Amino acid sequence: MLIKEIKTQFLEYLEIEKGRSQKTIENYDHYLNRFLNWAKVANPAQITAELVRNFRVYLNRYEDEKGRKLKKITQGFYMIAIRNFLKFLAKRDIASLQAEKIEMSKSPTREVDFLEIEEIERILAVAGGQDFKSLRDRAILELLFSAGLRVSELTNIDREKIDLKRQELSVRGKGDKVRVVFISDSASGVIKRYLEKRIDVDPALFVRDVVGLKKFEKKQTIVKTQPLAKTLRRGVFAGEDVDNLRLTPRSIQRIVKHYAIKAGIVKDVHPHTLRHSFATDLLINGADIRSVQAMLGHSSITTTQVYTHITNKQLKEVHKAFHSRRRK
Repeated sequence: MLIKEIKTQFLEYLEIEKGRSQKTIENYDHYLNRFLNWAKVANPAQITAELVRNFRVYLNRYEDEKGRKLKKITQGFYMIAIRNFLKFLAKRDIASLQAEKIEMSKSPTREVDFLEIEEIERILAVAGGQDFKSLRDRAILELLFSAGLRVSELTNIDREKIDLKRQELSVRGKGDKVRVVFISDSASGVIKRYLEKRIDVDPALFVRDVVGLKKFEKKQTIVKTQPLAKTLRRGVFAGEDVDNLRLTPRSIQRIVKHYAIKAGIVKDVHPHTLRHSFATDLLINGADIRSVQAMLGHSSITTTQVYTHITNKQLKEVHKAFHSRRRK
């Protein structure tokens, strides 16, 4: 059997037996395709320790057209994919390199970028209009910060899932794990005003500006038997599904970056920056790390511990207040 056929079986194994998300499977497919295309091997027996070592050298020296190198953590993802593929081969009694022969490099300590509360307030302030787009964008920013959501979690929310009265909603995170997140008073108020502006019935919580969709009136893709307003309320376009208005992760990234620049923030701000800021704000204000872990949806406390950098400032204050107090 050709190695690419076995790779397909491995991806199906991840999906069915391991219950991995579609995004995880896509990532494994990408990493393994790059390795196999580089290695030019036809069967698993041709994978050797020397071959993998040379691939690691290739990854470490690789530069794209702009001269950017692969991050160490990204290089590590390739090795994880290869190791797990080799473990799958061993389970199927297919001769190949033992997964244990691949040693994982020590991951560098992650640096977490976060915003001070004053910077958050500046970003929210510049998204202060009352039109549909401004309210939608403000709601996105408020929800990212008040609930600490991943961008993929945000875009997947359906409006029926949000309970503004209880100020909470259920989100499906990594590994299809569901958790309840909580919404601030400010976020709840803005989301309510935004939803009141909606004229469509698309299930997505965050959608494109339907007013801006008037440009589609002249195109054949719109259902011509209905006036535009009725078409938008149905949320149906010819050849598209009911989710056609849903914002994409890329759209959310552009929105966040736009308002950060508009607010004069010099840092490179992404949706995940607001998630980092959420976790940092909780810890600064006394939340225990286990609670933060649950709210972020981390399966391992180790992942959450990257945020403990913010306690350094608090420790300095404790040291200053209590260490050697009798000395002048």
